[in-house]
Amino acid sequence: MTVMSQPLPPTAADAMPPGRAAPALGTSTLDWARLVRDRQAEVWRYLRYLGAKPAEADDLTQETLLAVVRSDFVEVSEPQTAGYLRTVARRQLLMLRRKQSRRCEVADVETAETVWADAMWRDRLHVDQWQDHVDAARGCVEKLEGRVRQAIDLAYRQGEVREAIAAQLEMTAGGVKTLLKRTREKLRECIEAALRQSADPNE
Repeated sequence: MTVMSQPLPPTAADAMPPGRAAPALGTSTLDWARLVRDRQAEVWRYLRYLGAKPAEADDLTQETLLAVVRSDFVEVSEPQTAGYLRTVARRQLLMLRRKQSRRCEVADVETAETVWADAMWRDRLHVDQWQDHVDAARGCVEKLEGRVRQAIDLAYRQGEVREAIAAQLEMTAGGVKTLLKRTREKLRECIEAALRQSADPNE
């Protein structure tokens, strides 16, 4: 599965675990087949945005959708459904990291959620919007240099915790936290500026 893939939705019977019946369409608060069709790719991309590997995102996407279908959640509006799916997906990722004995900084995940929601989920996410954001993010990261670039690579590409980053960069853990926070803010501004420029080249 790639970032831009649009997987064919499984049938409700195929997607549910052995021994568990699929929700009856028309009687459940959520239609499993429709949820997979409409939301699977979005949830997968969101998990990748939070740092999940492709294989992890595959599994976590299915777990997220199953958890939502099994819950008492009732759809009221599209933004509400999107927000609820993101919340469940974040929890699934954090639980996975705990099982892997890898610390996933909640503050970092929440920051990523804020950027995602502001930049891409205000309207419904489309493929071209996703690719524009990816291109802008890559371009902005490429502009980083020195210790800042090292810190970002260690944190988000290698998944190192603050203490490990601090040791490699000869900094304190608090210094790394401040550096990453400032860098994320600069990246966010850079990405938003790049997206505006892409939307209006004359700006």
